Amino acid sequence: MMKTNVTLKLDSELLREVKILAAQNGSSISAMLSESLERLVRDRGSYAEARKRAQARLREGMELGWRPPRSRDELHER
Repeated sequence: MMKTNVTLKLDSELLREVKILAAQNGSSISAMLSESLERLVRDRGSYAEARKRAQARLREGMELGWRPPRSRDELHER
């Protein structure tokens, strides 16, 4: 897969914290950002698929065992 460079502007304090985080994780900033962005894209796709399935189920409906309520007379028969 071909990789492309990107320029990113960050606040200097944020960049410092990101560098520390990357070092603590034994990773590079580039690898951390790439992994985070891949996860965001993957999660978005998973959400979209789940939403499509849920909407299809709603359109089809589900058998919930509903029956019309009994009449007042039937309820009070003894």
